[in-house]
Amino acid sequence: MTTLRIGHLYPRHMNLYGDRGNVVCLVNRCRWRGISVTVEAIGLGDAIDPDGYDLIFVGGGPDREQGRVADDLLSLKADALRAAVERQVVLLAVCGGYQLLGRYYRPGDGADLPGLGLLDLYTEHPGHRVHRCIGNLTATWNGATLVGFENHGGRTHLGAAATPLATVAQGWGNNGVDHTEGATQGTVYGTYLHGSFLPKNPAFADHLLAQALAHAGAAPGLLTPLDDSIELRALATAVRLAGEQQSTGFLSWKI
Repeated sequence: MTTLRIGHLYPRHMNLYGDRGNVVCLVNRCRWRGISVTVEAIGLGDAIDPDGYDLIFVGGGPDREQGRVADDLLSLKADALRAAVERQVVLLAVCGGYQLLGRYYRPGDGADLPGLGLLDLYTEHPGHRVHRCIGNLTATWNGATLVGFENHGGRTHLGAAATPLATVAQGWGNNGVDHTEGATQGTVYGTYLHGSFLPKNPAFADHLLAQALAHAGAAPGLLTPLDDSIELRALATAVRLAGEQQSTGFLSWKI
């Protein structure tokens, strides 16, 4: 019997806006199908076994928490995470975690935070006098709609090796200029979408699960259809709210 192994990176420090709910979503979508799944928390000071997981998740956090985990990432976990990705382990990162997968993050104050370089991108905060990117976002991914809530000061710019995860329909996305949202490179995915992201986007959740189950050696056909009527109602409501937000102007707070 196949067991899907999920590693939850920094669950105490990187958990803004219910990002932990993404792991809950993945677990439930497995169990509803009779698929065995385990979750292991990976915190500060914990080593990573590159062969220990099929999917790794890291959520978002403010600059202070990013600074705390950045040192740990580079000094203790970088080599193992790179090895895991080379072996096709799925890695999903949200907001602050997403920024740390790039080449570097330049905060509004203080020194640059070197990233893991798993995504060909960099992020720079233009300063606290400039508006943050806040609001409900809708984007197009593989012909489907993705929804979520974004709140970030950094502007992310992709290099040639990274592909935008989605195209922004309403909202800011990576930088508010080029209409891109998130990034993907191999089995690594990054996004600015909080809220939690995956429960409202079941097709994308299953996209990740399909890759992770393949890494686990599962036979095809385990992802049987689920009744996603509630999830799709939540998605439709988020799209409606984003449209109402569009008609009144996006939130642009200076924080």
